[in-house]
Amino acid sequence: MRFASVAAVLLASLLLAACSGHRSRPGGATDHRGEATGASAADGESGIRDDLSRPQSSRYRDGRDSVPPPFDVSKLPEPVPKAEPRSRYGNKSPYTVRGETYRVLPTARGYDERGIASFYGNKFHGYKTSNLETYDMYAFTAASPTLPLPSYARVTNLANGKSVIVRVNDRGPFHDNRLIDLSYAAAVKIGVWPKGTGLVEVRGIDPAHPGQELPAPDAVTSGHPGIYLQVGAFADVANANRLAQRLREARVGAVQVVDSVVHGQRLRRVRVGPLASVERADQVSRRIEQMGLPPPQVAVD
Repeated sequence: MRFASVAAVLLASLLLAACSGHRSRPGGATDHRGEATGASAADGESGIRDDLSRPQSSRYRDGRDSVPPPFDVSKLPEPVPKAEPRSRYGNKSPYTVRGETYRVLPTARGYDERGIASFYGNKFHGYKTSNLETYDMYAFTAASPTLPLPSYARVTNLANGKSVIVRVNDRGPFHDNRLIDLSYAAAVKIGVWPKGTGLVEVRGIDPAHPGQELPAPDAVTSGHPGIYLQVGAFADVANANRLAQRLREARVGAVQVVDSVVHGQRLRRVRVGPLASVERADQVSRRIEQMGLPPPQVAVD
């Protein structure tokens, strides 16, 4: 939640104050993704004193994120999934950041989502993650708004088929339309860097049943998987058609009404797309919100 307002941070601090029923450390505040944590914390290796009580605008040594010189990630070992207890911090559910409410899943087992990945680097290196571990941009880690901390997932770049196993130890990203935030090393490994974003599939890993992990996607959609924005889903076809017509009149892009069945109920999904790029998806999302509609959900097909 790098760009959240002070008000949003304070709200998150109140709502996320000590997970799993425990009290936060003295001086409890929020980390860079809006999670309640502790007070100042000095990391023995980096020497950084992370004052978690300070606002985001002054907490970090750098004002903007950046990346280190290129390095060979092929020699870095991927994490080996293992059963771990849930972290004391970072797992409160539900929690609210920037007006959006999120629920932390009980397990990564069965998690399978497609969406947009981003990454974070130098600015956050050496500072505390949501579960009070030290963020290391040279390790294969990630931030998720809903997967439990810690947990493991396989992230596959749908444009090139490259994948990496990451250990999820942070919350975020809370930027609209983003599914997961990768460490710099993980982003380099699968080719999300240097572009900055990429279309990915994230599949949870259950360390207790490693043989049940879903395999990485076999087929890559010719390097150009489509981005769609789902604006609404309706049981009433008239409501779906009414929203679709409103979007067409606003000229936000190609509009589809797609029939689907969810838990035995027939729904009409109103979608805009396919969109040519993440940047275009962001532009259209902002336009839809300016129309007074809820933030659309990203679907990658």
